[in-house]
Amino acid sequence: MTGTAPEAFARIEAGWRPEPVETTEFVTAAPSQALSGIFDQPVAVAGVGDALPPVWHWLHLLDRPAQAELGEDGHPRDGLFLPPLPDRRRMFGGGRFEFHEPIRVGDLVTRRSEVTSVRTRQGGSGWLLLVTLRHEFFVEGMLRTTEEQDIVYKQPDAAAAAPRAAAESRAAAPPAPWTYSLRPDPTLLFRFSALTYNAHRIHYDRDYATGVEGYPDLVVHGPLLALALLELPRRFAPARTVASFTFRSRAPLFAPDAFVVSGVPDGNGAQLSAGQPGAAPGITGTVTFRQRLSRDSEEVT
Repeated sequence: MTGTAPEAFARIEAGWRPEPVETTEFVTAAPSQALSGIFDQPVAVAGVGDALPPVWHWLHLLDRPAQAELGEDGHPRDGLFLPPLPDRRRMFGGGRFEFHEPIRVGDLVTRRSEVTSVRTRQGGSGWLLLVTLRHEFFVEGMLRTTEEQDIVYKQPDAAAAAPRAAAESRAAAPPAPWTYSLRPDPTLLFRFSALTYNAHRIHYDRDYATGVEGYPDLVVHGPLLALALLELPRRFAPARTVASFTFRSRAPLFAPDAFVVSGVPDGNGAQLSAGQPGAAPGITGTVTFRQRLSRDSEEVT
């Protein structure tokens, strides 16, 4: 498909650049303890000084709009980093992280956020507005985590939902060294929505998800899928330190079918994915581990 971007898309791409903002908050243990329960795992942090697992900072510094500020879909109608696109629909496209030092329970964390890229693209379902946000997390002036988020926006007439992924006819892949399954039933999705203060109705209101946005069932949160990928090194390589993480959302996954989360160690990192058995993955990712010094020299091993 070729053509000229609609006026609203072109105007935003050319001139929408909100000012950077900073937000500060103390990190507490309760949100991480709650997420541990969602994954049916032992409590990840017990108290002050314990390090948050990678990306679990998503449970903190949350936006908490007033009820009157929400649109029909449950998202805020307006906001500093929400593009002025009429009737927009929002999807989580992917992200990149660099973990310099852990964020710990008890830290006073400052997040500096800014829009670094705004661009339009014509896809198979219409015009897309692609926005990249950059977040930097500081503790006592020291950079702890760098994050970039890719957010995709559509308008309703171009927002036909992707169908449930169809099983592919292909030879069975050998079992991955790292694997577990997660069943995103409505209760789990509701708990994650509550934990992250995410009121988007596609995750808990089935009538809205199917009747208004055209999905076959409740949609699994993109952030939940990214966190599910990071459960692999946390469970299967607990002695290693994650230095970086990238992920890309490829197709939505839906309640209530269980999906498989798989990882293949790859030298100093691992390739990760999650999806229905026999189907293309809904999300893929890569982690790299921090190199370790040998005991006898400064050579890395």
